[in-house]
Amino acid sequence: MKDVPIDSELDWVLVLAPFRKDAEYIAAFLREQEIEVNATNGDGGLADQLALSPGIIVVTHEALNPHVVARVALHLAEQPDWSEVPIIVLLERTAPIARIRNQLLKSWPGARLLFHTRPVAPLELVNGIQSNLLVRLRQRQVRDSIERERELRLELNHRVKNILASVKSIFQMTKRGATSVEGLASDFSGRLQALSNVHSAVFEAGGEEVSLSAIVALTVSPYNSDGISRIDFTGPDLVVSRDAGTTIALCLHELITNAIKYGALSHPDGHVELLWSVATNGSSELSLHWTEVGGPTVREPTRQGYGTRYVRSALGSLFGAVPEIVFAPEGFRFSVKGSLTRISTRQ
Repeated sequence: MKDVPIDSELDWVLVLAPFRKDAEYIAAFLREQEIEVNATNGDGGLADQLALSPGIIVVTHEALNPHVVARVALHLAEQPDWSEVPIIVLLERTAPIARIRNQLLKSWPGARLLFHTRPVAPLELVNGIQSNLLVRLRQRQVRDSIERERELRLELNHRVKNILASVKSIFQMTKRGATSVEGLASDFSGRLQALSNVHSAVFEAGGEEVSLSAIVALTVSPYNSDGISRIDFTGPDLVVSRDAGTTIALCLHELITNAIKYGALSHPDGHVELLWSVATNGSSELSLHWTEVGGPTVREPTRQGYGTRYVRSALGSLFGAVPEIVFAPEGFRFSVKGSLTRISTRQ
């Protein structure tokens, strides 16, 4: 009999019948119902057929010899936890059904055994097979759910480790620049909030990428309230990686903190203009500009604070270029530019 091509994800029926006419007869009316069937007489081809993972096995009374029983038992023992293979046994009416059932239950403990006595009506057999194909579908759905749960656990473990590593890094960074316990607590809390903003944006985006506009909006939102905009931002809606978004959010937080302490945001009429743009000169280049306006007269410090050093280092590494920092009297300015490919996988 010609075998049908088998897709391992589409359940099919293996018929074990030593009499060729039996196999042809069973296969014929199953195929009429568009059920895929392969058949074997239980000799040399059985191992190969079982290796293709049939969804259901139909075995006739005559095929229940020690070789077939042992080979099927080995196949059942190799099944994963989610799999309970239905086996439909076609017995002669005069066969000792109870004894055969008990023997097979001992030999095939991992099977879902169903018995029919012959002659069996084609419709009855087809209905039984279709019902068990549905059982196999449910089993595969359980398998997929278990696999998804396993992948989610691994992903959660990975993300928790990354978050904890980020928190540890932020704490060490904050501790090195702290001059008091109150300052440490305040700065650490603010940086954690910036990190939280990124993870919230990524979660809402549903992947490992996030909108740059969303990152900026979440980071500056505490400073734009009650209809007053202290930080104006504009730029194309780019998608950046999680790591790039985290870095940008943390650096924006440092710039905001600096502006609140010493710059434009320390003055009632001061505000910040944040602009990013993409220029195409052979390759896409992203530019980011931070400009403070309306604040106190700026004087270049004799020593750069840790926040400024962090922003210079972090964004310089992210963009692959040295940022430009200008302590202009009319307002602090910061700008950096670099290849968009370093920040976003989409072009």
